[in-house]
Amino acid sequence: MHAKTDSEGTSVDTTWPPRSPPRRPIYYVQSPSNHDVEKMSYGSSPTGSPPHHYYHCSPIHHSRESSTSRFSASLKNPKNVAAWKHIQLNPHRHGGQNDGDGDDDEEMVGHYYSHGSGHNVRLYVCGFLFFVLLFGLFCLILWGASKAYEPQVLVKNIIFESFNVQAGNDETGVPTDMLSLNSTVKIHYRNPATFFAVHVTSTPIELHYYQLRIASGQMKKFTQSRKSERKVTMVVHSSQIPLYGGIPLLATAQKHIEKVAVPLNLTFVMRSRAYILGRLVKSKFYTRVRCPVTLHGNGLGKPHNLTHSCVYH
Repeated sequence: MHAKTDSEGTSVDTTWPPRSPPRRPIYYVQSPSNHDVEKMSYGSSPTGSPPHHYYHCSPIHHSRESSTSRFSASLKNPKNVAAWKHIQLNPHRHGGQNDGDGDDDEEMVGHYYSHGSGHNVRLYVCGFLFFVLLFGLFCLILWGASKAYEPQVLVKNIIFESFNVQAGNDETGVPTDMLSLNSTVKIHYRNPATFFAVHVTSTPIELHYYQLRIASGQMKKFTQSRKSERKVTMVVHSSQIPLYGGIPLLATAQKHIEKVAVPLNLTFVMRSRAYILGRLVKSKFYTRVRCPVTLHGNGLGKPHNLTHSCVYH
């Protein structure tokens, strides 16, 4: 070893080479592939590092690769895949703009309430229609059942109390024969229904000689309760009815009225109305009656039995 002496007398050893500054260790990080994470660090020795290959990975590059790996791994889960498809199909609901979030929420809430209210309205309408259908079916059953309880009308007899024919003048002064008659008709009425009453009226009760009406009467209306019956008496009369020769039998028998026999027809229509559910269900019954009867001059004041001679339809 040789030593140099400078001008100031300080010796410097020239056998040792000058020292280079120390090198810092270089670390190499390789991003994981698939699911394995490997970290490798290499020192400054030339044998530890691969020749001519220097890996330099910035933190940004490492974070991107790591996030991509994590995202690809998460997509392997079926639930995450379904959520990702939902986000792709509904981007407006999962957007990153904060300004539209409130509008979307309000739109979703309004849509929910409108859909719910429409559904409730449809339910109410369906329920109401079902109730109407059920109630209508019930009313129809009651109406059909009421038809089995038709009221029974039976004309018992008629009594001619007076009969008189005399000459006279009509309202215009034309001379003609004038007829006066007074009679009483008895009717038996029965309501066989077990669950409703009936309101009974009648058309005018008339006595006809062919097409000529010679007497009439009106029955008073009444209400017949269920499973009950009554006897109805009606007066059929006339006073000074001009005949104009319509009854030739009476033209020659004014003085011998007891020998007169005049064929007549007693006609009327009995109307019965049943109100089952107030006025909602109405059942009507019509009984048309025609009874042929003969007026005998010598049979005044005596009842004429009509039980088997009347026609009902």
